[in-house]
Order: sequence, then C-alpha cells, then structure tokens
Amino acid sequence: MAKPVRNSLGPLLLHHGCDRSIAELVLQGKTSPIPSENKYDWLGPGIYFWVDSPSRAIAWAEEKQRMKPEEMVQPSVLGAFAYPGRCLNLTDFGALAEIRTAYEKVKLLVESEGGTLPSNGAKENGIYLYRPLDCLVIKMLHQLREKSGLPEYDSVYGIFVEGHDLFPGSGFKAKSHAQIAIRNPECIAGYFRVPDFT
Repeated sequence: MAKPVRNSLGPLLLHHGCDRSIAELVLQGKTSPIPSENKYDWLGPGIYFWVDSPSRAIAWAEEKQRMKPEEMVQPSVLGAFAYPGRCLNLTDFGALAEIRTAYEKVKLLVESEGGTLPSNGAKENGIYLYRPLDCLVIKMLHQLREKSGLPEYDSVYGIFVEGHDLFPGSGFKAKSHAQIAIRNPECIAGYFRVPDFT
C-alpha cells in the first residue's frame, strides 16, 4: 500500500462557475477550463473550483454577469471530479509554516530591490477580498519548492471566510466556502453536467 502524500485530500466533487458556452465545450471535450492568472488570486494560479458547492459557483457566475455581462452571457456551473494529488492544504496547521517561509523570502527579495510589498485590499466585513500579497506569497512558495528540488503541488486548497455575519452576533459568514486551485490538470478525472445549473 502506497504511503499517503502529506497534506493530501481525498477525491473531491468540484464546481466551476462559467458561461454556459464554455461548460458545453468542456463537456464535449473541445476545450478545458482556463487557469486563472490574476495577480489577486488568493490561492495563486490554477483552475478555480468551489468544493461541494454548485450554489456558490452559480452565485459567483451571476455576480460576474452583473459586473461583466460581455464575459458572462449565460451563467452556468461545470462539475468536476478530481483527486487533489499533492495538495497544499491550507486547513492543515502544519502546512502554514511553509507559507510563512515563502512570505519572509518575498519580503526580503522585494526590500532588497528597494520595492514595497503589494497589499491585500477591498476589505469587507473584516475580510480581504483582493489578495495580491497572498498570491505573490503562494507563487514564491511554488518557486522555492522548485529550486529546492521538492515535488510540485498539484493543487492548493483553502477555506475562504467571506460575507456579512450570517445572523446577528454570528461567527458564521454568509458567503464562506471551500475552494481549490488545480495547478495540474491531470488531477481532474472528468467533468459532468450539473442539471440544475446548465
């Protein structure tokens, strides 16, 4: 029996918010979801999915339609079944030291070049929604692993606390979710149609 990979998760049911035309092309095997490369992506570069939450995926797609109707004509949800592989699991307390090390390296590098670190921003209900600092740190973490000859992470998984208090005095937030960025597309075993959202 193979030894489990540290920080790995079991197989996951994932949901990707996208335009219906993209979902249909992926289901027909004509394309694949495009990895996100935004400088504010909190889990770094990868194909972003909501874990076990088609309702959060469609809510995101509908929000995007309101903000950018030319990019999101018909909000939809694409389902995927994936094995996270070697996963940087941000819910594992032991994995956080690696992120702190990457932050220290980024800080040292930026300061040595006379620059300033980017700031996370768009703070809403005490939570940063725009995360360029976190993205830069995650990218550095991947670079450090590569330079050290360590195996690459196939995915990055975390819990995003978001939204207003679910009810007065609550510690729960209305839009909190689990999300994963798949860096290695080979982790995706297959895609499926989500009937209520396609």
